[in-house]
Amino acid sequence: MPFPTAEDVAAFLGKAGDLTVVGLAGAHLPMVTELARAHTRGKGFTDYDLEAPVASVIVSATARLTNNPELLVSETIGDYSARYTVFQGWSIIERSVLDGYRRRTA
Repeated sequence: MPFPTAEDVAAFLGKAGDLTVVGLAGAHLPMVTELARAHTRGKGFTDYDLEAPVASVIVSATARLTNNPELLVSETIGDYSARYTVFQGWSIIERSVLDGYRRRTA
């Protein structure tokens, strides 16, 4: 499977074609991809392709970071308050997928 694109992340968020979202996703995508490569120690990655489950993890993690780039945990304005999803590392599901690709020995 080819590496995910910023457009893939925007589509995952339901904001395909939104240039602001595509731009943010494009800025965050390389970092999240390298975090995934480091976690798996390169397993599941080749020069031009990567395994579909790893690509899915990259898209979902990048979407969390793109959706809340300020990393706000919560916000209160008058009577209104909101809690946000924050990228603080891999979710439990993402981690279980990546751990399946992680080499356990050197």
